[in-house]
Amino acid sequence: MFEILLIAVSLAMDAFAVSVSTGIAVPGFGPRQAARIGAWCGFFQFAMPLIGWFLGSSVREYIEFIDHWIAFGLLALIGGHMIADALRGGDCGEDAVTDLSNRRLFLLALATSIDALAVGVSLAFVDVNILLASAVIGVVAFVLAMLGGLLGRRLGCLFQRRATLLGGVVLVCIGLKILLEHLSEAA
Repeated sequence: MFEILLIAVSLAMDAFAVSVSTGIAVPGFGPRQAARIGAWCGFFQFAMPLIGWFLGSSVREYIEFIDHWIAFGLLALIGGHMIADALRGGDCGEDAVTDLSNRRLFLLALATSIDALAVGVSLAFVDVNILLASAVIGVVAFVLAMLGGLLGRRLGCLFQRRATLLGGVVLVCIGLKILLEHLSEAA
C-alpha cells in the first residue's frame, strides 16, 4: 500500500504542477476552480491506470518472462521524463491555461494522466488490487491538483519544478525496486 501511495503522489505531480501554473495564470482562481481542476485530474488519474492495467493484462501471458523489465522501463522512462522537465525549467506558467472551460480541463487532465496509463500497464505485471490502486491514485491526484491550484499564486515556479523532480525520482526508484526484487527472486 505504501508503494501505491508513492506511485499515486508521483503520478499526481504533473497535475499538481499544472494546477500550480493554472492557479498563477487564471485571474480570480479560487476554491470552485480548484475543485473543478481536481475533479477532472482525479477522474483521469483514476481511469487511466485501469485502462493500462487491462491492456497490460491482455498481453501478460505472452511477456511474463520480461515483465519486470517492462515495468522498470516504463517507470524509468516516465520518471526520467519528469526529471528532465524539472531540470529544463522554463518560464513559469508556460503550460498553464488562462481559462477553465470543460474542453481545456479535459485536455489538461488527459495530458497529465498519460503517464498513469503506462503505470497501469506496469501494474498488470505485479500483484496489485487495481481498483484500490486506481482509487488511491485518483484521490491523491484530486487532492494535490486542488491544493496546487489554491497554492499556485503563493508557491510559484520553484516549488513546481521541485515537485516534478521529486515525482520523477520516486518513479525511477520504484521501477528499480521492482526490477531488483524480480532479479533477486530469480537468482
